[in-house]
Amino acid sequence: MSNLEAAPDELVCGSDEAHAGIELLLPRNVPLGGPRAMDVRRTLPQKQRSLIGAWCFLDHYGPDPVGESGGMKVPRHPHTGLQTVSWLFTGEIEHRDSAGFHAMVRPGEVNLMTAGRGISHSEFSTPETTTLHGAQLWVALPDSARHMPPTFAHYRPEPLVGDGWYVSVFLGELSVANDSGADQHSESPVATHTELLGAEIRLEPGTSIRLALKAHHEHGVLLDSGALSVGADELPVDHLAYLPPGSQELTLTAGEKPVRALLIGGEPLNEQILMWWNFVGRTHDEVVEYRRQWQAEIGAESGDASTKRFGEFPAGEPAALPAPVLPSVRLRPRD
Repeated sequence: MSNLEAAPDELVCGSDEAHAGIELLLPRNVPLGGPRAMDVRRTLPQKQRSLIGAWCFLDHYGPDPVGESGGMKVPRHPHTGLQTVSWLFTGEIEHRDSAGFHAMVRPGEVNLMTAGRGISHSEFSTPETTTLHGAQLWVALPDSARHMPPTFAHYRPEPLVGDGWYVSVFLGELSVANDSGADQHSESPVATHTELLGAEIRLEPGTSIRLALKAHHEHGVLLDSGALSVGADELPVDHLAYLPPGSQELTLTAGEKPVRALLIGGEPLNEQILMWWNFVGRTHDEVVEYRRQWQAEIGAESGDASTKRFGEFPAGEPAALPAPVLPSVRLRPRD
């Protein structure tokens, strides 16, 4: 997914609210483009918190009536230095990229695209889709991997299921604690370049679940629907609860409504990143060069396009998205 904000260096968001055991990150609405734009609710990045582990971007959208909004129509656009993670609850999206990968994004299946040194891709909801609902996340690649060749992975996890609960682990590993001692465990085979966790969790009303966490990881819980308590704190719908490193266990409890939530986490990246539009880099000059190369490759601005960082794309596709104008001040890295 592309960040279609006209001024992507500016982050306008609500204040974090301090709860007893969590830090609450409020969503902000961002139109995905076009006169009938599909709105997304963005909880990462924020001025108060840019990263959870290496997770650096979280857009949550839907249920979106495609007949009214037009659905997802994101033409070819570039990425550097990150991995995109697509996770759907409802609907279907067609993915195509300049590394030659063509795949469908479907509910319960994760698509992970590694941009590495540079890639371009497009995303369109399919004609059969009437309702679109899911999340798009980005992972910042560590310095050791951010210049790697682009690649792609697809995985459909086998869910863990218990009495009133369902857990689907699409990245990393997670255990569901059982009082009898017979914990259930799931581990994704999808390769990442830092320790990461990504899982969908569903709870029936009144159900409580205990999750075994890695104490050196930080975590986030995004509530998609229902009534949910994270430990002793109630989490509002569409909000993201941040949990710092140090916890070895997390209890989630559903209220009177069934719950669907996403759990993300990972080891702190401990690197400063510079994130502007669809690029993750390290310095202002680096991002300026990424933008220059993209604009030259798509013919939006003059310049040398002989070395195509963002690759070739199939003919007959809609026109590529040009990059926004850079701000008049130097971009500053985040950590």
